Amino acid sequence: MKLATKTLKVRVKDKHAKRLSAMARSVNFVWNYINELSERSIRERGKFLSAYDLHPYTKGAGKELRLHSQTLQCVAAEYVTRRKQFKKRKLNWRSSNGARRSLGWIPFNTAACTYKQGQIFHNGCYFNVWDSYGLSQYTLKNGSFNEDARGRWYFNVVVEVEAKRSKGKASVGIDLGCKETATDSNGDGVKGREYRKLEVKLGMAQRAKKKKRAKALHAKIKNRRADALHKYSRKLVNENAAIFVGNVSSKKLVKTKMAKSVLDAGWSELKRMLEYKSDHACIHFEEVNESYTSVTCSCCNKRTGPSGLEGLRIREWTCAQCGTMHSRDVNAAVNIKNIGLNILALGHERLAVLG
Repeated sequence: MKLATKTLKVRVKDKHAKRLSAMARSVNFVWNYINELSERSIRERGKFLSAYDLHPYTKGAGKELRLHSQTLQCVAAEYVTRRKQFKKRKLNWRSSNGARRSLGWIPFNTAACTYKQGQIFHNGCYFNVWDSYGLSQYTLKNGSFNEDARGRWYFNVVVEVEAKRSKGKASVGIDLGCKETATDSNGDGVKGREYRKLEVKLGMAQRAKKKKRAKALHAKIKNRRADALHKYSRKLVNENAAIFVGNVSSKKLVKTKMAKSVLDAGWSELKRMLEYKSDHACIHFEEVNESYTSVTCSCCNKRTGPSGLEGLRIREWTCAQCGTMHSRDVNAAVNIKNIGLNILALGHERLAVLG
């Protein structure tokens, strides 16, 4: 039996917001203290402090700050991780007040949180949650309490689940786009453009300076996008044994005039969902090079399709070589699937030779 990790997210009831906010301010204080301490060590001694080196400086502060001792350790570990990730001597401060305050974050380690009588017990306090997963059947590991832009708190925790193998036996290729978030080789996909649908209402709220309304609309856009991507990715995982997606880079395209549409599409989120869901279902997932897939005929493999910026406007075209009519996105998805299957077949051949 294969076990996989999964993060569960449940909403904490609003009556606990005040207590959690106070704890989050203490976390910010610890983060800023570690930030200053680490930068001073680098400046004066030329030494980068590890998480282990930082622990003695925060030892015993949990009682005064009303934080769990493991939370202090988690803050130090997270700080060192982000410092290495961004390759900086000093990170940004976590602000507890003002217009640009940091959203609340309270990390915890394994065994620092338990589920008792329908409540989350942490740091000597019980927190009521809307338990939509049945947390009592899981062993809670590390995680965090997190606040969103509307001041709502969520309990995020990592748990182990049994990986269930997908019954699907087919394969599918996925072409990512701006007008439609994704189109697969079966002709299905996700239309997306959730931001565009509510853009007018959001603009009206922002001009009227209705901050709460604007935040609610942003949350609705985010939730709609996530819901559509979750349903689509789950459908693909349940029906297929191999999933291939084009390696289009959102990081490069957000620097162009297409940035608004690229960010609205949520390509990275879809890839992330497909990757971890495929791993849980024990199926193959891979990103492949999508170069020339839109202009190559999936029947005769000749590059006869419309190319260039002007060619992007043409959504359907007929191959000049074999006369096959194509939908631009579906044709690209079929080519992506074929490339992926060829790579997979080549890998099996190499394993057979080595074996």
